[in-house]
Amino acid sequence: MTDALLQVRNLSVDYLLDKGVFNAVKNVSFDIGRGELFGLAGESGCGKSTIAYAITRLAKPPAWVAGGEILLEGQDILKMPDRQLQSVRWRRIGMVFQSAMNSLNPLMRVEAQFHDVLHRHTGCPREKSRERAKEMFQLVGIPADRLSNYPHQFSGGMRQRIVIAICLALNPELIIMDEPTTALDVVVQREILEQVADLQRTKGFSVLFITHDLHLMAQICHRIGVMLKGELVEVGEVRQVSTAPAHEYTKRLWGAIPSLPSSMQREGVPL
Repeated sequence: MTDALLQVRNLSVDYLLDKGVFNAVKNVSFDIGRGELFGLAGESGCGKSTIAYAITRLAKPPAWVAGGEILLEGQDILKMPDRQLQSVRWRRIGMVFQSAMNSLNPLMRVEAQFHDVLHRHTGCPREKSRERAKEMFQLVGIPADRLSNYPHQFSGGMRQRIVIAICLALNPELIIMDEPTTALDVVVQREILEQVADLQRTKGFSVLFITHDLHLMAQICHRIGVMLKGELVEVGEVRQVSTAPAHEYTKRLWGAIPSLPSSMQREGVPL
């Protein structure tokens, strides 16, 4: 890409285990452009989440980055000192974790959790953080008068939206979404992903969307990368990857997606 925000170059991540070294990610390279929704697909255990944790430098032992570069506007995240990394993590690169709706602290009101994030990274006083929280609640379609509620008082889909709102509160340039809707039913999944796509168009941030669901990814992403056993086996525009996949594994992934009988499609049953 000519205007890349993030460039991953020959990234390798190993896990140091008692039985030896497991190569979880093997020489993976890809770019994410400004304002692009880039999808990373593949079966469970193929290394998708390991890449996400490497980009944010949140990987913990026994994980170890064995080689490569992760360039944010030309600066290697892997070589940044801790102070510089703190100014990048969450402020420039945000992350929505797997099972994100369980990431909220059950003992704290949602407003307090907004304040913790904003105050730590910007020094924002409580009153300003409350106004920012109201603004973000409005963006994700939750009434602002519910800021004083605890997480258990929200549905799963609403908790997911709250986590996304907290992530967006610092206006990051890139948001990594790691299986963000896995625990939700298909209707709520679609609502949240449509909302993320709308917000992305409005705010202009980039997204790395990670999932094993290729069909779900194809609905919102511009380009898709397909991983198999730690390797990136194919990257391309959504239309190209879906209609003329180059790798046999990608063909099998598409073939695994169930389709409606032709009679149901004629009757207008939505896909």
